Amino acid sequence: MTHPPKTPLAVVPTTPDLAALAPLVDRAHGYASGARASQTLRAYARDWRTFAAWCEGKGIPSLPSTPAAIAVYLATLADAGKRVPTIERALAAIAHAHRSSGHEWRKGATAISDVLSGIRRRIGVVQRKKTPIIDADLRALVGSLSAHTIGVRDRALITVGWFGAFRRSEIVALEVNDVTFTNEGLIVTLRRSKTDQEGRGTEKGLPFAGDPTLCPVRALRAWLDLAEMTEGPLFRPVNRGGAIGGKALSDKAVCRIVKRTAMAAGLDPKMFAGHSLRAGFATAAAMKGKSLDAIMRQTGHRSERIARGYIRHATLFIDNAASGLV
Repeated sequence: MTHPPKTPLAVVPTTPDLAALAPLVDRAHGYASGARASQTLRAYARDWRTFAAWCEGKGIPSLPSTPAAIAVYLATLADAGKRVPTIERALAAIAHAHRSSGHEWRKGATAISDVLSGIRRRIGVVQRKKTPIIDADLRALVGSLSAHTIGVRDRALITVGWFGAFRRSEIVALEVNDVTFTNEGLIVTLRRSKTDQEGRGTEKGLPFAGDPTLCPVRALRAWLDLAEMTEGPLFRPVNRGGAIGGKALSDKAVCRIVKRTAMAAGLDPKMFAGHSLRAGFATAAAMKGKSLDAIMRQTGHRSERIARGYIRHATLFIDNAASGLV
């Protein structure tokens, strides 16, 4: 199976007389590979392996490939029932592999663009979004948690994730030193995010909640006091005996926690995922009349179009032109 080599760095000398720079070249490659988020690179690697295996089965080269072969592959994915975002990510992975290996990549190749446009028209681009966890759902989820160590951790994770409008990857990347307790609430320093790949960092304020049982500040304080943690990952695995691990939870663990808690609260776990926390905050904030600007400051969105997609459902009946006509 073909594997794309490391990203070539044209600005780095590789001639034999500069062999002494080899360690520095390796370090440069390391920085180059860090240009994209690790989660994105893992997804690209999976998609690339699938494409390479498909090419091998057809007896055609995967690297470099041809626009015609890639177009046929995209059509195959569509016929297999894959959604448009999945197909677009597969194409991005193929493009990344070609560029990383120094091969020419024609972004607007007619064979590829025509097939992709046809796929979009035929199966549509509407994504099946998970149900947002609004304030009533949050109350149900938190109310189902026990006083066991796992329950204390999950209460902190769910409330911090909700009030901070964090992505799954952001929740699990938090460390103890990233949180500061103040008289107003909690300041969380986000060292890196999907919209901050260069790690400039940003701060989010999580105020005390009027309902103490839903308060992220009190919940996190209880978790830290119980776990007796002073450094390292903020949210960690806990076994059934209550022993706390040393490593950070995975982003998939956040999804499992939300689904498990939803089930315990009598909700359909299939309707919820880790993203439901972030989407739920935006939806609940819109329902309470918070401004789009205020919501975007908390979610970290840079695009109004994307942010509005989160709150569209919440505002369907606000100033609705059809209201009161008859």
